[in-house]
Amino acid sequence: MAGKDDRIEAWVWRVAAVIVLGSIMSILDTTIVNVALATLHHDLHSPLSDIQWVITGYLLSLAVVIPLSGWSSRRFGAKRVYLISIVLFTAGSALCGFAGSATSLIVFRVLQGVGGGMIMPVGQMILAGAAGPSRMGRVMAVTGVPTMLAPIIGPTIGGLLIDSASWRWIFFVNVPIGVFATVLAVRLIPASSNDRSKPQPLDIVGLLLLALGLPLLTYGLAEIGTTGSFSSPKVVISIPASLVLIGAFIVHALSAKVPLLDLGLYRRRTYASASAAMFFLGAAMFGAMILLPLYFQNIRHETVLDTGLLLAPQGLGMAMMMPIVGRLTDRVGGGPLAIIGVIITTLVGIPFGLIGANTSFVWLSIEQVVRGIGIGFAFMPAYIAAMAALERHELADAAPQLNVLMRVGGSLGTAILAVVLQRALVSAGPRATPAAMAGAYGTSFWWGVGIIAVAIVPCVILLRAERDARDARRRRGPEFSETPPLAEAA
Repeated sequence: MAGKDDRIEAWVWRVAAVIVLGSIMSILDTTIVNVALATLHHDLHSPLSDIQWVITGYLLSLAVVIPLSGWSSRRFGAKRVYLISIVLFTAGSALCGFAGSATSLIVFRVLQGVGGGMIMPVGQMILAGAAGPSRMGRVMAVTGVPTMLAPIIGPTIGGLLIDSASWRWIFFVNVPIGVFATVLAVRLIPASSNDRSKPQPLDIVGLLLLALGLPLLTYGLAEIGTTGSFSSPKVVISIPASLVLIGAFIVHALSAKVPLLDLGLYRRRTYASASAAMFFLGAAMFGAMILLPLYFQNIRHETVLDTGLLLAPQGLGMAMMMPIVGRLTDRVGGGPLAIIGVIITTLVGIPFGLIGANTSFVWLSIEQVVRGIGIGFAFMPAYIAAMAALERHELADAAPQLNVLMRVGGSLGTAILAVVLQRALVSAGPRATPAAMAGAYGTSFWWGVGIIAVAIVPCVILLRAERDARDARRRRGPEFSETPPLAEAA
């Protein structure tokens, strides 16, 4: 239970505000560009197969730099790396807005991704270090509200900017935000919040293995999501090669004296189970996010702007729960809340599996609110449990790994559901009725239910790990009785 000494000081909230601002900017850019592909194809006179690299190039650069964020934060200091990341992202955004060809836009998007890839994990390191384990739930939950809303409102903002101004403004909009975030970071993030220790040599072998393996995996999954096929040559080559490289990295990291990422963290049941839960939650959440927008546009023939508004209820449900689950997680741990959230999200997925061509928008909105509540109960408590189970010096290894797991899980979920949807639509036939096409989306939603249900297993393990930690604390004696539930899991 949080005591008086767990009061959150004003400077911690100021640091949180800066981190949230940078995170929103980074997250928005992963979704806001999606609605502009057709416009970019037309205005830049480039085939869609090339324009798709505006998204893919950004994702690949994220995959390369995220693993570097832990080492660079230890080597140069988290505040300095965070500032460099925001500056790179902002500069890349400005250059994207001025791009005159598809090639230059793709190059500038890669630069943008180099900065964007470090904003989230380094910001999370700073924030976790500032909050401490006993207060992490409250801080992370409040800051998680806009972070969770960003993917929902991204397409809406993109549609508004494209309709009222130009596609260039989906990039220019980041510039004033980035400048403001840089000024605030310089002024408000204290140097003491840097998780900086004695400089260590860079694990070149580990970096090369991951710098090749993760982008290949991301590329292969993106190709599956785009083509809807597991058998294309690009997928057949990239996915197995990525798995070999990532497997080699794991073997190397477990034996290296100073690995790029400390995989020994997974020996802790709390961190390992929470990480696994986040992987499956990411797969279900981000994978399902491709289904409803396509349903609204292809089956119900809604505009991009209306589609964005119709997706807002899920973000609303998540936003309502965040402050509540933050305080509860600080008190009882992440396991119980994560199980509740996963069960709610699984059950509410069932009506989506029964979706029809004329399902009421009101009913779909209510379902999305409840789904958002379930995700809010599951996602943030699992993340808080993972981070709070660690010592301060371990955050630099933990945050990048959690970000990689979430992104790979999201890419995998998107790829699986895209393939299921495409094959269901092909089975329905080229002259399928709206009801038959809606049934294809229902089939995909059922797969989403299965993916989220798998997350129940690591959530149960997380619950038991936290319970065992509490029992161990009681056995150690009354002097440990005030230890917060999350801190004791370490």
